[in-house]
Parts: sequence; C-alpha cells; structure tokens
Amino acid sequence: MTPQRFPPNWFQKARLKLRHLQLFAALDEHRNLHRAAASLNMSQPAASKLLGDLEETLGIELFDRHGRGIEPNWYGSLMIRHARMILSELQETGEELNALLAGHSGRVSIGTVMAPAVELVVPVISSLTREHPNLKVAVAVETSDVLADRVHQGVMDFAIGRLPGHFDPIAFEYQEISSEELCFICHDRNPLLRLGRPLTAADLSDATWILQPVGTLLRDRVEALFRAEGARLPHRVIESASPVISMAMVAETESITVFARALAQVFSPSGCCVIMPFHKRFSVEPYGIFWLKDRPLSPGARTVLSAVRAASEFKMRLAAASTTPASAPS
Repeated sequence: MTPQRFPPNWFQKARLKLRHLQLFAALDEHRNLHRAAASLNMSQPAASKLLGDLEETLGIELFDRHGRGIEPNWYGSLMIRHARMILSELQETGEELNALLAGHSGRVSIGTVMAPAVELVVPVISSLTREHPNLKVAVAVETSDVLADRVHQGVMDFAIGRLPGHFDPIAFEYQEISSEELCFICHDRNPLLRLGRPLTAADLSDATWILQPVGTLLRDRVEALFRAEGARLPHRVIESASPVISMAMVAETESITVFARALAQVFSPSGCCVIMPFHKRFSVEPYGIFWLKDRPLSPGARTVLSAVRAASEFKMRLAAASTTPASAPS
C-alpha cells in the first residue's frame, strides 16, 4: 500500500459509508472480524472485503491481523475514535427526533451563573425531571463570558447570566431576570469575626482573599466596592474562577471570598463557612436568560426554557410584591 496525504474531501473519494463506521466500532469492541461481522449481521467475507477495500483506497493498513484476532494500529485507533464520535452524534440526532415526536424528551444543555443556579435552575430541573423522566438536562455553572461563548458556539442551548460587552447583543434573545446580591464568606473561626460589629472594606484590606481573575465581574465589583470606601484593594489574593476551590480554601484557611448570597445561604448553615457581617448589602448588575436568535431550540430546550422563564417571572412578581408599600388602613 502507498501512503498518501488526505485532501479535505478524502472521505468522499474513499466512499466512506456508515457501514464502515459501524464496522470500526464493532471491531474495537470484539477485536475479532468474525464476531464483529456477526454483530452487524454481515458475513465475515463481506466485512473483510469492506475493510480491505477501504484500506486499499486509503493506502494504509488500519488493523494488524494475527492468529488471535485483529488489533487497531495508530491509524485504526484514530478512525475508531472518530467513528464513535460520529455514531454518537447520530444517536443524539435520533434522540432529538424522538423529542420532536414526544415533546418532553431529548438532551438539553444549559449554563448559569451562581445565584440563579440555586434560586431558579435547581428547583426547575428537579420539577421537570420528575414530570418528564426522559428529559436529559446537563447544567454547568460558569462565569458569564464562558456561558456566552458556549451559547454562541452552539455548545449550550441557553444560559442564565450577563452578555459580555464584546458579544453582539443583536445575535441573542435576552430576558432580564434579577440582580445578584453578593456577600463575603469566611471560616467561622476567622479572627475578623471577633470584632463583633459589621465590617468595612478597610477591615478586610489585609486579609487573604480567594477571588476570580482580574477583569471578571465579581473581581471588578469587589475592587469597586473597596475604591468607593477609600480602602486599600485586597493585595494578598489567590486567583481562582472555581467556586469549589474558593469554598475549599475558605474552609481550610483564614481566607475570604465573595459569593452570591443565595448560594452562600445554602452552604453556610451546614458547614464551617459563614457569611461575614458587612456594613452594607451590595450586588452586581442584573442577569438574564439568553439564547441565539438564529438557532431554533429543540423541543426539550424549549420545555426547560419555558419552565425557567415561568419561574423567573414568578420570582419577579414576588419581589415586586414584597417592595410594594401596604395600603394604609381606612
């Protein structure tokens, strides 16, 4: 066989078929041509010819034959990996087609920043998966810039966060939900708690901090708060965008981090981390739900989006009612 470079449309010239991909996956599983052929309801000679013709066309051997069976070489392993990926994509396509028929099944991928993860996403997904057990929902908690990028790339169906300035807002549908109240968290044995009073930014300047990288939303908000109070910016800073790392560091050290208050209220009662008594409440700009205008959502994604929007609208009505002054008695 004569090796050759592969042009962009090599698979068309090689007449690569779905049957080839299925045979690669079967050979990877069985490592025996006879058993692989039988699993595909083919005869061994037909499977052998299918594989041999492709190897001849490509100019490379994909498998090493020996008395005990057949083993993929480097080239074969590469073909198997990509064959499995393509077959998996086709399987997911079938699931989405089933979702079109059933309306409440399929795979949905969504993302969220921290506060709505607790306030909206968890209760909505819990309710939906009880009602529609065939609905598979993947949820990621990330910063808004990561979420916007994944939605833009089509990796996520929709996200709850903020649209960064470098994204064209015209490309997205966006529905504002709520602002995100923040708080500072520390270990319950942190010496600053012994001051016995609400803390100021000046009290916290020399503490060790776990903060998101420079330029991220929470980092900018913390630094703006310190500047507004005329306090020195935190200078003993360990950077991490991971909430898990932040909580672990706070649990093991005397460091401080900033969290969405909704999320902090979930974790603080059951562990050693507590919300620090700061002298005023503070928050970041409102977040919302966003998705791409030009990419139709699958039925499953529409089901989840509809439930999240309904829950967010209910939350906004409750918030509005709680801030409306009661009528004076007549």
